Amino acid sequence: MGEENGRAAGPTEMRWNGWGDPAREKPLPRAVRVLLPMLLGRIRRPEDPVELHEVRVDPTALDVEDLSALGAVVGVEHVDVTPEARIRHSGGRSTPDLLRTRLRDQSVPDAVVSPGSHDQVAAVLRLAASRQIAVIPYGGGTSVVGALTPERGEHRAVVSLDLRRLSGLIRIDEISAEAVLAAGTTGPDAEALLTAHGYELGHYPQSFRYATIGGFAAARSSGQNSAGHGRFDAMVTGIRVATPTGDLELGRAPGSAAGPDLVRVFLGSEGIFGVITEVRVRIHPVPRDRLVESWTFPDFASGVDGLRRVAQHGGGPTVVRLSDEAETAVSLAQVGRIGKAFAKGAGVVTVYEGDGIPERRARTAALIAAAGGTPSGESAAEEWVDGRFDGPYLRDALLDAGVFCETLETATTWSNLLALRTAVTTALSAGFAHAGARSHVLCHVSHIYPTGASLYFTVLAGIRSDPLGVWDQVKARANDAILAAGGTISHHHGVGRDHVPWLAQEIGDTGMRILGAIKRELDPAGILNPGALIPSERRS
Repeated sequence: MGEENGRAAGPTEMRWNGWGDPAREKPLPRAVRVLLPMLLGRIRRPEDPVELHEVRVDPTALDVEDLSALGAVVGVEHVDVTPEARIRHSGGRSTPDLLRTRLRDQSVPDAVVSPGSHDQVAAVLRLAASRQIAVIPYGGGTSVVGALTPERGEHRAVVSLDLRRLSGLIRIDEISAEAVLAAGTTGPDAEALLTAHGYELGHYPQSFRYATIGGFAAARSSGQNSAGHGRFDAMVTGIRVATPTGDLELGRAPGSAAGPDLVRVFLGSEGIFGVITEVRVRIHPVPRDRLVESWTFPDFASGVDGLRRVAQHGGGPTVVRLSDEAETAVSLAQVGRIGKAFAKGAGVVTVYEGDGIPERRARTAALIAAAGGTPSGESAAEEWVDGRFDGPYLRDALLDAGVFCETLETATTWSNLLALRTAVTTALSAGFAHAGARSHVLCHVSHIYPTGASLYFTVLAGIRSDPLGVWDQVKARANDAILAAGGTISHHHGVGRDHVPWLAQEIGDTGMRILGAIKRELDPAGILNPGALIPSERRS
């Protein structure tokens, strides 16, 4: 039977107006500073951001009775109406989110409520529904699609429901290779708790250091080890959910055919149907061995062909990642190799973990070589492994230097991948050019499947004024191009509020009616995350 375990160590506070640990902030590498004017022209330095104490926020819309009732559920010490707490829960970590934190006037929730148990979550939802208070579930604060914007909708107030007190390894079943984790457990805490038993989850998205287990589930996250372990939704075997109208415990047995799989209803639901409080996941022994290897292709197209062969053959690397020529050059510049940054070629990183590495590596190497790849040693792969969670710090440094930097992602079939990349790159470049800004678009493939792969774009631009307005227009062009070219509006970032109009186009009217019907049944007062995933008119 399963073994009961303890709580996690607890979250680390992120920088309020940037990414991650302030102690890890890094200046722009010299080689990148040299490269930027060549790519974007003269960069206009922005005004200094405001300090946290300078931000102006409206008084809370919650009255004394509201605060007393919430405090009776979670404890008065866990209902926070201080400006700092409200500002820290005012959004996620997209570039627009961060640009808004640089403003003196900001929209913030009316309180931060931190429940300590499933029952407290359920009680808060019932209370909020009775008092017309919107609730924004909050895990690690890493959303990049507007999912954490404190939108009230038609309600008189909005609270951020911070789930990070729900943290720890609840149960581990070593015979079945399953573990139950509280939803507020961060990625590092989950791995530390499992490692104590000789196991790991092996889910490592770039947000790993701060994102939570519940957030992984609610957004259908994909980790960098997906080639070996699959997406997070493939790891989930059961969940516990609190909704305003009742609780659910789903995932009774593997392979159940007892009707539609309701677990999947909540994976990717982004907190609009209910709040995930516990997640049961499959686990595996901590791998003892690891091997890394880098490859170079003459161009991105031949690299795509190589990755397709690897995906369709199966049994390959734990991690495989292909950067296009532009991203390969910038990556080289980041580590000071400015001379090599101007060489042509697309770089591939492979990481092997676990059993059978020599055989898996040999098969993969043969497939990559047959597609035109040549080995380029271990250094690029080791550098990527060492810095794979630090990319957002570079984004912060670029914003501080006046360079707009943002990402978007999609996925499609292998036969359509290059055409989709061209369509999105063209839309991004044309959109910035229309706004009078020079831009540079980078792309990589980070998740592969037998039938297709993801495309992850990073765009740098020298925007002179109104970066938020410019990006809204450029992103709309890119989203239109994604759907017109046969891509999905999101591969792993989710929908949030940013992608709502395009989700309706992707799944159609019938699909939206299904989502609206589920919403009305589970959350008839519409308190959960107003404006996210489905438009308001679909909720009534």
